[in-house]
Amino acid sequence: MVPETIKKRVEKLREEIEYHNYRYYVLDQPEISDAEYDRLMRELEKLEEQYPELRSPHSPTQRVGAPPLEAFEIVRHTIPMLSLANAFNEEEAKEFDKRVKRFLGISSDIVYVAEPKLDGLAVELVYENGFFTIGSTRGDGVNGENITQNLKTIRTIPLQLIRKEIPVPERLEVRGEVIMQIKKFEELNRRRKEAGEPLFANPRNAAAGSVRQLDSKITASRPLEIYCYGIGEVRGWTFKTQWEILQTLPKWGLRTNPHIQKCKNIEEVIEYYHEMSERREKLPYEIDGIVIKVDRLDLQARLGEISRSPRWALAFKFQPKQETTKILDIIVQVGRTGVLTPVALMEPVRVGGVEVSRATLHNQDEIDRLDVRVGDTVIIQRAGDVIPEVVQVITSKRKGTEKKFKMPSKCPVCGAEVIREEALHRCIGLDCPAQLKGRIKHFASKRAMDIEGLGTKLTDQLVDKGLVKDVADLYYLKKEDLVALERMADKSAQNIIEAIEKSKNKPLGKFLFALGIRHVGEATAEDLARHFPRLDDFFHLKEEDLMKVEGIGPEVASSIVQFFRDKKNRESIERLKKAGIKLIEPKAKEKGKLAGKTFVFTGTLKSYGRDEARNLVESLGGMTASSVSKKVDFVVVGEDPGSKLEKAKELGIKLLTEEEFKKMIGQ
Repeated sequence: MVPETIKKRVEKLREEIEYHNYRYYVLDQPEISDAEYDRLMRELEKLEEQYPELRSPHSPTQRVGAPPLEAFEIVRHTIPMLSLANAFNEEEAKEFDKRVKRFLGISSDIVYVAEPKLDGLAVELVYENGFFTIGSTRGDGVNGENITQNLKTIRTIPLQLIRKEIPVPERLEVRGEVIMQIKKFEELNRRRKEAGEPLFANPRNAAAGSVRQLDSKITASRPLEIYCYGIGEVRGWTFKTQWEILQTLPKWGLRTNPHIQKCKNIEEVIEYYHEMSERREKLPYEIDGIVIKVDRLDLQARLGEISRSPRWALAFKFQPKQETTKILDIIVQVGRTGVLTPVALMEPVRVGGVEVSRATLHNQDEIDRLDVRVGDTVIIQRAGDVIPEVVQVITSKRKGTEKKFKMPSKCPVCGAEVIREEALHRCIGLDCPAQLKGRIKHFASKRAMDIEGLGTKLTDQLVDKGLVKDVADLYYLKKEDLVALERMADKSAQNIIEAIEKSKNKPLGKFLFALGIRHVGEATAEDLARHFPRLDDFFHLKEEDLMKVEGIGPEVASSIVQFFRDKKNRESIERLKKAGIKLIEPKAKEKGKLAGKTFVFTGTLKSYGRDEARNLVESLGGMTASSVSKKVDFVVVGEDPGSKLEKAKELGIKLLTEEEFKKMIGQ
């Protein structure tokens, strides 16, 4: 038996060490000397060694790294970690403010919270009763990777929350950005160069690569830190504003950025943007803009989200970094819709930490406007710090040997005629291999039919060998067709066939997106599927029918009608159906069991994931909400419900068990 005095001493030591970690790493205000801190840590290590039954994963002695993993487990976020819409100038930021006011139906100023947009890796930390239990990457926003072992090695992440000022919540999900400071990144690269190891491109890549190591001892050796910027689900504590969240998190030992600012209107946000832009180069870490969030959480809830982004937040990006290089040649690429895009091949140059040797020139009008010629010295930038583009020609460096460029009159891939439609040049060849390859890549992509393993190289071979002349041909491929291809082993061929077979059952929205209809993106495809739940509906729809769907105008409606009237497209869809494509069609228009009813889910459901349950309600004509209000008809209560349950009881909203919910929907 461990003496009670020893137990209490171990608990006391852990609390003290975590508190001093907070003073040192978060506040940068140490209260004790390094020698005294070392004495506390040695005493704790000695006691844990003497009494191994007292060892705990929450102990500060466990930051050194655990045994390597074979693979990361998948973690499902309770509340999705959404990506942010971007603004690149003041006009777009002001338009965001107008949209918020328009949606809320108010004319008075909106209070915002502005903070630096750190260039690192987004993660989520989960604390249960004050103890760090699970850490994960953002992943696709819904599912991330379990990197708990790695995050435990980061000193600015507390293993247990501080309880000195205020009590800790029962459950707290915290979102933050793991970063590496610029000087520490440069030192890391210097050591890697000396050791003959490959260098990281930039601090963000270094941070992301360090956090996603299967061996957490490698992560522990890297100079990582975190800044927390928001929350997911919280139980046992209530917040009213984003500002309150950022002021409260440090009281629990969670580090927030010192440069956050509350702004009483969009004008103050723009002033803050310019201040941070000027301060950017002086900061010890990289930022690529600021993040703007509506301060009041009740307004955030009313605003909700659209597609994959919240309506209440915006990433206001800085002007991208620029570099000078030389254009060696201009080539033309042909996309899946036949559009010809001129691309500059350049002398390699590093822009924002990434080596760039190609840049888009957009179209002939843009080439003429800039007067770009082969051989020119130009200034390039990464638009949104992502896509390289030419922004200026340095005409003073011309030698007279530079050559002007004109778009070809014939397709460089198939030789068919090229026509001009407004600013775009388009290949009209129905059997153009470049277009076909683009359509197949799009069709098989993860957000469409998700045919795993069907990448660029395999697609090129399938088209070049004549095995696939239409996306429907994918479902008629045989294993022996694939085995005959270059570098295709028997097992790989079998995996491709199984992946194609697996893709046959997909929601109608994903299938519509996969078809590659002009102007129909992922969100529009989902809206179409909800309004017209059967694929056959689309063969008879008129433009006026389609324009009844919110967000669809004449151009999009015309594109959809033309696509489904095209004989070749209709034949391709029929062949897909004959091959066994079975679409999961929404039932709302047929049954409408839940029409006019709004549901909220709280706690963990045994039979469904949270998104699955929401999709089910919407497919039966109902609506879902993320928060409880008088507009909600039912709250479905799973295991370990949160504060939504109490709110529902206060408002007298009908509560349903999971079984009652299943009975209601007929399952």
